[in-house]
Amino acid sequence: MIVRRGEVYLGVLGLMDTPRASAQKVIERLRVHGIRRMIMLSGDNQQVADAVAREVGIDEAFGDLMPDAKVEMIRKLSHVNGVAMVGDGVNDAPAMANATVGIAMGAAGSDVALETADVALMADDLNTLPFAVGLSRQTNRIIKQNLWLSLGMVAFLVPATMLGLRLGPAVILHEGSTLLVVLNALRLLAYQDQETNVPGEVNQR
Repeated sequence: MIVRRGEVYLGVLGLMDTPRASAQKVIERLRVHGIRRMIMLSGDNQQVADAVAREVGIDEAFGDLMPDAKVEMIRKLSHVNGVAMVGDGVNDAPAMANATVGIAMGAAGSDVALETADVALMADDLNTLPFAVGLSRQTNRIIKQNLWLSLGMVAFLVPATMLGLRLGPAVILHEGSTLLVVLNALRLLAYQDQETNVPGEVNQR
């Protein structure tokens, strides 16, 4: 910002938003979860974006971006790998819509961002982001376990019944496998983040 009194220029002021106190810790926890590359897309000046990125440990920062430029960056990144976009404002909504997964910060997020996002973090707390990543990966593992268990039981029962297994025991085995699948899925209710051991609150739509 340029400060002027009448026709006399008095000076220049440079301003920047300071990152949240928890930001650096959250970045470290995301790396523990296996997130290898983290990029910041910002409408702020490039020098400000670089300074914030260095402070919190982000790999790359791109500043001076309008909403359409953020969308273009997300599209380029998506050609290489899946991309998750975290945002909370109207300017972030188009980029989140073009990301593989859009994540909105619920409490502070705009209505447009919340409607666009695939996942809404209901608390305005960055610490819920590593929890959401960890929970989604644990969910994926349990889904695969349940698929193998269900398909394995079917693969066993079909030839077994053809070779003489009676209907009663076959039904018991089949329903028993169903109960195992349900109990295995219920383990997600007890999931806690490895770093904090405190459950988060996530609304996935």
